Amino acid sequence: MIYDNLENIQRYRGISQYLDRAIDFITMNDLQLLPLGKTVIMGEKVFANVMEAQAQEESKGKFEIHKKYMDIQIDIEGTEMIQIGLGESEILDCYNEKTDFGTVSCARSASCVMGPGRFIVCMGEEPHKPGILQDEKPYLKKCVIKAAVS
Repeated sequence: MIYDNLENIQRYRGISQYLDRAIDFITMNDLQLLPLGKTVIMGEKVFANVMEAQAQEESKGKFEIHKKYMDIQIDIEGTEMIQIGLGESEILDCYNEKTDFGTVSCARSASCVMGPGRFIVCMGEEPHKPGILQDEKPYLKKCVIKAAVS
């Protein structure tokens, strides 16, 4: 997991060619101007999904995992908390290879407060629970960039 301010995103170059391409996209584009839905950056290796959502109470969310992609999550409007699962996890819903999605439960986690100007990179197979209500305003507009693990 990487959690930092967007102004520091260049520090994380060299981890992966696909993460580098995502960083290029983030630094060269105004994410507020992206349309809702999918924007292709580098075929199926790197793409962005802009979505609107309602943050919810911590107890209502589940930790999700992906194996094919890492997530770069950026709040465009609103503020959420994202939890990162630590240590052992237990499978709740079996991983679906087609959708690259599964859910797990985690006994321990670390919390990251998002909001405009911050980003988080959740590596492949790293449990994360996004969309947790942080303040009284549940509305979120966010960009999730998917970068292939390999």
